[in-house]
Amino acid sequence: MTKFLLSLHVLAAILAVGPVTVAASMFPPAARRAAPAGGDGPGTAVTTVEVLHRICRVYSRVGVTVPVLGLATALAMGVLGDGWLVTSIALTAAAAAVLIAFVLPRQDELVERLARHQPVDRRATARLAMFTGVFNLLWATVTVLMIVRPGSSTGA
Repeated sequence: MTKFLLSLHVLAAILAVGPVTVAASMFPPAARRAAPAGGDGPGTAVTTVEVLHRICRVYSRVGVTVPVLGLATALAMGVLGDGWLVTSIALTAAAAAVLIAFVLPRQDELVERLARHQPVDRRATARLAMFTGVFNLLWATVTVLMIVRPGSSTGA
């Protein structure tokens, strides 16, 4: 059962978190390209920005399965109190908070501005890129912890 849960956990991480990290990273430059030049008319890449934002919203909801399956796996493995797992849980919560509080709302604002054919402030896309980078760094750290599992009897 443990191997089955672990397989589902890893698949969920790849299929849910992967698209969010990629789409969120692509969003700021796509928003800059989609912005109307000098405020005249819509940019040509507005649809791309909307699709990237939709990917982030939908897959972030699907991504809830990752920690749920992770907790079930940890419970089955008997490692729920291990330091590496507690740290991973905290970093996962931090990544979710960054996504919910900073990345998705800023994407919403930029999509709305582009839909109204308004110019996009480069500083806004730079801040979004920074928050996206923090989100991605947190997930990368969780991934490393999941592989290395310091102090784990099953760690490499």
